[in-house]
Amino acid sequence: MVLGWLLLLLGLALPLGTTGTKNCMFCELTDSLSCPGIPMNCGNDEDCFTGQGTAPGLGPITNKGCVRSSSCGREEPVTYQGVTYSLISTCCYGNLCNRAPHPTGSGLAGNPTGLALGMLLLLHGL
Repeated sequence: MVLGWLLLLLGLALPLGTTGTKNCMFCELTDSLSCPGIPMNCGNDEDCFTGQGTAPGLGPITNKGCVRSSSCGREEPVTYQGVTYSLISTCCYGNLCNRAPHPTGSGLAGNPTGLALGMLLLLHGL
């Protein structure tokens, strides 16, 4: 009985979209420190990414979206406001995994593993 509840809770704790089509955040190239983005659907062979670009003597640029898995980690030139930047795409593999990071001190509130462990401890005490 406890195992059944634990499996149910683990299933609920996993982020939606861990299988099949996933959603990622999309944000155009920007030099802003904030790039929250808007949700978009990705294809089956795509992963979420956050791109970070640099150019000598200039501040960084960033963007977010979906990219083919084979492009993850690659360095590519992009032009933004007439300047060529070296952009590296860092991929992540969960639903909306490229959204803005949680504020410091958020603890385990959004962590599926933390939620599952907490529930396991509660169930163990029953």
